[in-house]
Amino acid sequence: MSDRKHQELIDRQGSLLLVVDMQEKLGPKISGIEELTARNRALIQAATLLQVPVVFTEQYPKGLGHTNPGLIAVAPNGEVIEKIHFDAAAEKGVLQAVHDNKGRQIVVTGTEAHVCVLQTVLGLHSKGLDVRLVTDATGSRREADKNEAIARLRDAGVSCVTTEMVIFEWLRQADTGKFRQLLPIIRNLVPDSQQARV
Repeated sequence: MSDRKHQELIDRQGSLLLVVDMQEKLGPKISGIEELTARNRALIQAATLLQVPVVFTEQYPKGLGHTNPGLIAVAPNGEVIEKIHFDAAAEKGVLQAVHDNKGRQIVVTGTEAHVCVLQTVLGLHSKGLDVRLVTDATGSRREADKNEAIARLRDAGVSCVTTEMVIFEWLRQADTGKFRQLLPIIRNLVPDSQQARV
């Protein structure tokens, strides 16, 4: 097992959460932005509680505004990196943040799925990094663009996961105080009518 390139489960000890361009002026144009923002918030809350580093990118903030302040507030120690490349991996600051935080698994969320998220994930993947795309915390203006981006990334060998997968893999077990703290956040991700017993 030790010679496998990437381990299958996400390990919080080697994770970094990369939130791509969840910006104020772009948000209202994104399909399903309220649910998308809630899922990003849940991931950021979990990362903060479990001491997983959080990095935010902002594409041309002069034009698109800064990251949603509600998301920034959840990660007071999160690093914010401005970028001009669609591919955040082309920005020195992002790769430096990965290196500084010893990120072996990069969990990626954000917008837009078919532009900055796609190019960032492919950029990180091409550098040999273990990238996990959180499909239900990633969005585009059009669902068709999001769906094609996810299909393309899967074809490229990128592991696709959901918000709950990430949180439960970071946790690994239920009988802890951190699990009890995160349980209400997890439950809020799914309407009462659809909830299984957790």
